[in-house]
Amino acid sequence: MTLSELPRNTPAVVVGVQDVSAGDPIAVRLRELGFVAGEPVRVTAHGPAGREPLLVQIGYTRFALRRAEAARVSVKLAEARA
Repeated sequence: MTLSELPRNTPAVVVGVQDVSAGDPIAVRLRELGFVAGEPVRVTAHGPAGREPLLVQIGYTRFALRRAEAARVSVKLAEARA
């Protein structure tokens, strides 16, 4: 599943960031911002027009991402804690 497909307020974990082309600058920047394997992530809100941008929280930091950018981030649902 990609971050752009993740339902709002659903806890997930980053699996990785996919490069669209060799040396993809957007993928590189996402990794620099902390979108790395194992990091908890969630979509907290989205804009009204076309549901863009997505407001994404990773750790304690929030970012506004376009859907095309969020589609580069592979995620898996977080396991429920008891």
